[in-house]
Amino acid sequence: MKNRLLITMLLFTGLLIAQPVNKEIIKEGTSPKLLGKINQEGLSNGSYASWFLKNRSEYQPNAAVINEIKDQLADYTIELFMGTWCGDSKREVPRFYKVLEAAEYPLERLTAVAVDRDKASYKQSPGGEHEGKNIHRVPTFIFYKNGVEVNRITEEPVTTLESDILEILNGNYTPNYSGVSKVDDLLKEVSLEKFGKKSLKLLPELEKVVKNRYELNTYATVLFYSKRKEEGLAVYKLNTLLFPDEVGTHLSLANSLGVLGRHSEAIHNYENALKVDPENEEAAASLEYIKSQSKE
Repeated sequence: MKNRLLITMLLFTGLLIAQPVNKEIIKEGTSPKLLGKINQEGLSNGSYASWFLKNRSEYQPNAAVINEIKDQLADYTIELFMGTWCGDSKREVPRFYKVLEAAEYPLERLTAVAVDRDKASYKQSPGGEHEGKNIHRVPTFIFYKNGVEVNRITEEPVTTLESDILEILNGNYTPNYSGVSKVDDLLKEVSLEKFGKKSLKLLPELEKVVKNRYELNTYATVLFYSKRKEEGLAVYKLNTLLFPDEVGTHLSLANSLGVLGRHSEAIHNYENALKVDPENEEAAASLEYIKSQSKE
């Protein structure tokens, strides 16, 4: 029995070790993309080399800042989430590797993951590495110390990558999209039933830090397509309160309700969109369509 258990454990370990790295997905009519765990070697080959090697070579980190982070950075582990299809990732990820090289960071302490852009798996990795980590923008660089997240750089640095890293190490850093983090934290702290009332109290704080409707809209879309549809709807609703005069917030909520077949709620929100912009053709056409569907 013990021998069988040992063999099973060894087989399971072997399967984990054998997980593919730099797996390329090619679909007809679309550009190739990497999905799942990747490394610098994968990014330096094939169609990815044209942007990775160029942007890595051209970036010159600030030597003085590098000297300040060099001794501390090795105490941290880092997770990098990116899309090989994403313009921001193509710019920032090569630069990030250049910074790590300059700081003599041991790359075995870096885990790099490529996520998808397809709606059904939006900002997700097939290996599930994204789960529970609020990956709503890419690239995202998450810094851990002793297994606990310390901070992250989201989409692009506030100043430069090396300067942002220094601020993280010194405990003085506020990343981009901090409003999304506040909403994500609230969803983790309270039940969905309580989220509505609690989020209303958060509105004044969000108004100070959320720059535009796209911040929460993208986050809601990530939730919606990662089997957290009700949470996604709750964030879409919150966004209509944060940006009530933006027709797009009402359309996003209405479209998502329509996908779920909740026609009466979708109609109400398409009507709200038309109150904001009576001439909006998308809202008018969608309203007529959803009304016809609700009669069937």
